Amino acid sequence: MVSGLAGGLAATYVMSQFQAVSKHWNKPQHNGSQSHPPTQQEPATVKTAQSISLVATGEELAPREKGRAGQVVHYAFGAASGMFYGALSEYKPKTRAARGAAFGTGLWALADEIAVPALKLSKAPREEPASAHLFGLASHLVYGMTADAVARGVRALL
Repeated sequence: MVSGLAGGLAATYVMSQFQAVSKHWNKPQHNGSQSHPPTQQEPATVKTAQSISLVATGEELAPREKGRAGQVVHYAFGAASGMFYGALSEYKPKTRAARGAAFGTGLWALADEIAVPALKLSKAPREEPASAHLFGLASHLVYGMTADAVARGVRALL
């Protein structure tokens, strides 16, 4: 679990950097007919932080707190997922197949495609363009492969 925790935290950071850089590549283009501006929907992590705040304190997050709270949720989920991967891969070495790519794909399918929409933290999958699904999959492949590489390195040190 220790190696998975380290892998999960590192992978969350790398995934966040990948997403930040990738958003610059995927700017909406005006094609002369109709421009489709990006949605202004809050990220699922911010919505989750808002829900936690309401349950824990009865208060909504202040606008200035939302970004930081969303990051806390993002890293907590990434750390927990990494710990799960670390523990599972010790008992089921086949989990490490494809150097974490299989885990990243599974995490994307379960979290982004099933759980987050089911919890009404995002639109239904059919309401999102294919590019959004591919971006989510690519992000989780980066996460899974980074988590695996870091976990293997930490495991070798232990």
